[in-house]
This record gives sequence, structure tokens and C-alpha cells, in this order.
Amino acid sequence: MMTLKKAERLIVKFITNQANLEEIQALTEWLDGNMDNQMVFKDFVKTNYAIDYAMNTFDSKATKKDLLQKIREENNVFLRRRFQSYLKYAAVLVVGLSAFYFYQNNSILSQNDEVLIPKEELITLQSDNGEVQVINPAISTSITNKFGQIVGKQDKSKIMYSDEESDGVLAYNTIKIPYGKRFQVALSDGTIVHLNSGTTLKYPVRFLKNQNRQVFLTGEAFFEVAKDKAHPFTVNTREMNVEVLGTKFNMSTYPEDLTSDVVLVEGSVGLYKDQKTTNNLVKLTPGLKGSNTKGQQNIFTEKVNTDIYTAWVTGSLVFKNMPFDAIIKKLERHYNVTFINKNKTLGKEVFSARFDNEPIAVVLKFLNDSYAINYKIKDNTIIIQ
Repeated sequence: MMTLKKAERLIVKFITNQANLEEIQALTEWLDGNMDNQMVFKDFVKTNYAIDYAMNTFDSKATKKDLLQKIREENNVFLRRRFQSYLKYAAVLVVGLSAFYFYQNNSILSQNDEVLIPKEELITLQSDNGEVQVINPAISTSITNKFGQIVGKQDKSKIMYSDEESDGVLAYNTIKIPYGKRFQVALSDGTIVHLNSGTTLKYPVRFLKNQNRQVFLTGEAFFEVAKDKAHPFTVNTREMNVEVLGTKFNMSTYPEDLTSDVVLVEGSVGLYKDQKTTNNLVKLTPGLKGSNTKGQQNIFTEKVNTDIYTAWVTGSLVFKNMPFDAIIKKLERHYNVTFINKNKTLGKEVFSARFDNEPIAVVLKFLNDSYAINYKIKDNTIIIQ
């Protein structure tokens, strides 16, 4: 087992371009799957470069260039169609450097003089009677029903509903999250739903007594379902349904995507198309992804790294062996920007990278520096040459 002191020595050798392939691999194994070690790595790097910068001894352009060259030399870490386990940490390092200098000296700009400013759109909440109100994540307020009764409260970027059950008719709220924003909803049963950009969730203000719990999803959400064996929880979508008792899972079902995916983090879920039967129910265990292609009945499963699919909850973007066209679609949702890709060959190329809460300017600069992807900005649209 590697000690922290030895790990720090390897980190120093890595960021000063002195680590060989064997040492990089050892550092990779120390980082892989261990969030505490990853935080130590990122904090060490940020602190090291912050000190050097303050002493005016750090050449950002030269060091970034050297690091990228070292990464390319060491077994072609950044080569397209290759994904080594340590790539994401190298990407964090380089992107972290870019972000640091972006804020320090505003040196990272577009490739022309036009600055990209993502569009700002509003979160809306529609009540059962059709009334629509704007949700402002900067404030806290009460949520009322059509009779003016308080049924929940908004605490900035989260809405929490009362845990009271209803004896009457189900009343639904529908929340719509635009591109460029994320939000949380705590349902009346205690279930927490993290909503990604471009997502719509329809749900009961209060669940009825002695009835199963059901919500309706378009887009992407991470569910932390409250356990209740007597009342199964079902997520209904146009393509595939998920039934659970109490669990944590991510579901992505955007209308423009070819597939709908469910990734199970904890507990167990059952997936099915149309009406549930004993023959069409596919069960997932933690670490499995269930996928359904639009227009088809079969649901396929595979083992995955769940962190890749849930990183968005904390604002991160992770791409593993992903076609560039799929990457820019995720970037459009995440930042609420528009891409026009004129390079059809590039659209099919496969890339891997990770970005942790970086502004769009840093992401674009990184793609250009690392993969020589040329772009220009016109009328607030990113045009890939």
C-alpha cells in the first residue's frame, strides 16, 4: 500500500515531467477509484502551481505544453480511441491549470475577439391547474397549490415537498430545467431527485395512501429513492420504465438520444418496456447499466464505472470513448450553447476527457490545445471547422 509521502513524491515527479511510465502507472493505481486520493492529487497540484504563480516562477504556457507533450509520449495517453485509467486525472491536471490561469490573468479566450456568453433561460414549475411560475434559484420561497395552500418550500436550488399523504385525487407538478442549469426536488415521500439540464419531471405533490409511487421523466435525473416496500416507486418514460423499492440510480432518456440508459449505483431495479410482465422484466444489480435503443424491445445490460454517469450531479463532465458529436451535444446541454460541426469526420472520432466545473472557454481551449480542434465563435455559436 502506497504511503501519502510516497504518493506526493510521485505527484511531484509527474507534474515536473520526471516520472517514467512505471511511476505514472503506480500513481494511476493509487488514484483509481479512491476519491480521497483524487482530492489529495488535485489539491496538491492546485497548491503547487498557486505558490509558483505567486512567486512569478511559473510559466503557464510552457508548463502546459510540456505536460501535454509528456502525456502524449507516455504510451499515447491522449490518443484518440484509447482510454487509459489515468487519463481523467491528467485531464483534470491540464484543465485545472487552464482554469487557474483563466481566472488569474484572463488569458484564455476564444480564437477570435468574440466572447461566448451562454444563454440564460428560466426554470419553470407548472401546477396541476396549468398555472406556470418561474423558479429563481437565488431565492427561497413557499410552494403553494391551486387553493393557495403551502405544500412545500423552495430553498434556492432545491424544492422540498411536505411529507403528508393525500386522501384525495393526485395533483401533479411539472418542473422544467433548461439547458445550462441543474436543480433538485425532494418529493413528499423523501425521495430526492437531481435534475440535469434539459430535463422535465412530472410528479405528485403528495403521493396517495395505499397506492404505488409514480413519476414521469424526460431528460436525465439521478434518483435517491426513499425505501417503502409497500409502495414501489416507478419512473415512467416514453422508452423504458424503472421500478424500485429504495435505491440510487441514474436515468438518461433525452428525446434526441438514440438510447435510454439506467445506471444502478445502489440497491436493485427492474426495467421493462410498455407493460411489466414476468418475461420482459430485466433486473439490475449495482454497477450495471441497462440500455434500450429507440424502436426496439430488447434491454441490454453491461458492467460500467458508475462515476462516469453520475459525475454531472456535482457539475463535472466525463467522456469515455465517446464520439465527438455526442460530446458536443452534452456540452450544449451543460452550458446552454450552440455548436455547428462542419467537420463530419471529426464528429465520428472518439475522445476521452474530464472537466470539473470549468467554464466553457476553458473546455474549448483544452480541446483545441489537446486535440487541435479548431473553432470560431459567431453570433454566440461555436462553429467547428
